[in-house]
Amino acid sequence: MAGAAVKKVSQPRSSKYLRAFILVLCLLGLCISIFGLYIEILKEKNPNYVPFCDINSYIACSRALTSRYGKGFGLVDKFLSNTSILNQPNTVYGIAFYTFQATLSLSSSSSAAVVQTAGSVLANIGSVYLGYILYYIIRDFCLVCVSTYVVNFLLLIACIARLRTAVAEDIKKTVRKKK
Repeated sequence: MAGAAVKKVSQPRSSKYLRAFILVLCLLGLCISIFGLYIEILKEKNPNYVPFCDINSYIACSRALTSRYGKGFGLVDKFLSNTSILNQPNTVYGIAFYTFQATLSLSSSSSAAVVQTAGSVLANIGSVYLGYILYYIIRDFCLVCVSTYVVNFLLLIACIARLRTAVAEDIKKTVRKKK
């Protein structure tokens, strides 16, 4: 059977669409995080800088982004030090997170889907923590922050759906092999 065509095993469309949707969410989260970092850098260089997301005294993204909770989640300086390499702006962690998630979405393995879902769960725990701080401690509404919380939640839903699809595909492959 030298001339026989090799049957290519492809993924279901739903899996490809989920991975593409996750990539779009990661790109959106990456853009929001880069914008947040841009605001932080400009505000640090010029304290009089007012970004367009500073709408009034209750809706001011620069207040949240430049607060002590805007670096290292407000925790790193308590456990390590204010000068620790890990005490980076939360937006830097966001950039790393969305890049990592996007990289994982390029893989079709169920292992990547598990890691991606676990990362999304952790990101949503972080979002709840930071949302609590934003609302109850800083008493602010940060459009940049809330936008990332929404992206993180949508990413979690998409990652769970991707994980379910990946597990179902693995089960189908196992059943086919046994036949």
